[in-house]
Amino acid sequence: MNVQSKFASAAAYDPHYDPLVSDGPGRNREYAPTYWLATAGEPPQDDGPITQDVDADVVIVGSGYTGLACAIFLAREFGIKATVLEANRVAWGCSTRNGGQGQNAAGRLSRSQWIARWGRDVALRLHAEVQDGFETFEDLIRGGPIDCEPQRGGHLYIAHRRRNLEKIAAESRVLNDVFGYATRVISPEELRRDFVNEAEAVGAVHEPLGTGVHPAKLAFSYQRMAHALGARIHTASPVQQIEERNGIFHLRTPGGTVRARAVGIATGAYTAPGLTPLLRGRCMPILSNSIVTRPLTAAELDATGFRTTQVITDTRTLRFYYRRLPDNRVQIGSRSAITGADATDERHLQLLIDGLHRKFPALTGIGIDYSWWGWVDVSHDMMPRIFRPEPNQNLVYALGYGGNGVSYSAQAGRRMAQMIAGQTFKGQDLPIFVSPLPGHPFAPFRRIGQRMLYRWYQMRDEAA
Repeated sequence: MNVQSKFASAAAYDPHYDPLVSDGPGRNREYAPTYWLATAGEPPQDDGPITQDVDADVVIVGSGYTGLACAIFLAREFGIKATVLEANRVAWGCSTRNGGQGQNAAGRLSRSQWIARWGRDVALRLHAEVQDGFETFEDLIRGGPIDCEPQRGGHLYIAHRRRNLEKIAAESRVLNDVFGYATRVISPEELRRDFVNEAEAVGAVHEPLGTGVHPAKLAFSYQRMAHALGARIHTASPVQQIEERNGIFHLRTPGGTVRARAVGIATGAYTAPGLTPLLRGRCMPILSNSIVTRPLTAAELDATGFRTTQVITDTRTLRFYYRRLPDNRVQIGSRSAITGADATDERHLQLLIDGLHRKFPALTGIGIDYSWWGWVDVSHDMMPRIFRPEPNQNLVYALGYGGNGVSYSAQAGRRMAQMIAGQTFKGQDLPIFVSPLPGHPFAPFRRIGQRMLYRWYQMRDEAA
């Protein structure tokens, strides 16, 4: 399951890395042992580490989807050739550890919650922004040089309890009637006949927009595109400090300082605590585990009724996300440990295996070929931000996707590029662009609350 490093001096993968207690994500560490890295082929060539002081026009910190998309749009729309700085390998964090589910979403709030928080008019405009973001993502991966094994067809939101079906059916009506987004409720009989025979399902809601992708192939395709457009991508170059002097940013790395007029921060849940005070305590990193089975046989495919390759989530608060991959494996993920120190405990792997067996009893005992985990950046108000903290400084960050960043990260990178280039865009007065990621008054104690909430969520999710 391990992916061979292309750097002779690579540092070992650290399974216990924890953004809240570690000094940083390390330098030139091996990738996590994901199915995606094992099947993506050799990573593209990058520009190696920073080895001396250099000047750049724009520096992007972080080489995941957002950072690479920002570099692509800076070059394509504004002729700006960005310098991307990455602590480890390209797309080392969230972008090669996620479930590959591109959905018509950003953050973790429903459309009804948008209305309750901001009112109908703002919610409608935010919906338009997110849907435009899905189209931005699809425009990037549709044809051309992007190779990410897209599986289109929509998103199935499967109710695991009757009360949850009633809730998502009500939300479906809001999506249809208020937002003009053509979702529909699917009966258990239709679900099992046409989509998947999941034992827990009591029905589902189908959303028309949803695309599954191979996360590492997507990231490496972004990398190739950005590089071909003139971006420089420096790995093994963790940013240790960002300092602004007389309108110029100085980004210190172990090999030298990079000076730039503008900075974009796209580090997700792997943001080092000392990177900048502007982001300290602004996101809560949450671990998510994932497993991939061996390929299913024809008999197993028939027994599970896996006729769809659409992306699927269930209605648990601690939700499972899963799908059938192009090689007929099943990938399933869900929440994991509270801390990095506890990440390797076998009970977290067993939680996923038990979930797989409950949903698909025919797969009880099936071989698990890959198991890994990664950190998700969850904002304290459950919504992302693409924001310039200081109006007189050209520093922008894009963070807080809450597990829904596969598709919206393309739009976030585009919006960050537009802000850096000084361009205005439709919807720029929306809350996700004009307000910072909120802080948390009890930041040092967040994990105590998280532990208690997890216990409560699990009891509530599994109650009959």
